[in-house]
Amino acid sequence: MKEGYIIRDQSKAHFITATVVDWVDVFTRQIYCDVIIDCLDYCIKNKGMVLFGYVIMSNHIHMIVQSEKDQLSDLVRDFKKFTAKNILSKIQTEPESRREWMLERFALATKTHNRNKNYQFWQYGNHAEEIYSHKFMWSKLDYIHLNPIRSGIVRKSSEYKYSSASNYSEEIDSVLPVTLISNPVVDVLQPSTILKYIK
Repeated sequence: MKEGYIIRDQSKAHFITATVVDWVDVFTRQIYCDVIIDCLDYCIKNKGMVLFGYVIMSNHIHMIVQSEKDQLSDLVRDFKKFTAKNILSKIQTEPESRREWMLERFALATKTHNRNKNYQFWQYGNHAEEIYSHKFMWSKLDYIHLNPIRSGIVRKSSEYKYSSASNYSEEIDSVLPVTLISNPVVDVLQPSTILKYIK
């Protein structure tokens, strides 16, 4: 992991990226996306996760998260460990035409180290970037929400199911609640209590 991407302040919100080994397109199936959504929902309700934004793409996810318990590294580690275990289980037990190929890729990834015994699902590292201002928060939210448009999946960001864009647009029902941040372009002069999360 590069020195610049270490989570130094465990109390601050961070932009996090989790990437599947070999960029395998796992999240083209709803069953695996739902594991991510269910785990995020659990972490919000039970582990002190504050989730400001997210997107699940075909082979990686982006999130802006914070730990209410000032234990962000532990929270992200546990999230990745749980989702990896459950997705791998579903690959092995649910109908999956790519099963053998996928498991071969995940098994091969363990050969370069001794941290995983059978399979490695997530790449190591989170490319963590500390959210140091309201403006930077929104630049990362925009980046997250534009991902499905840049990939040609949808024409409007709020139409993408597995993203917090729908939460911010309020046009379409979202699959997961997030902590909303006020848009600085709209109400830059109004104080927002949510700013306590990024100070």
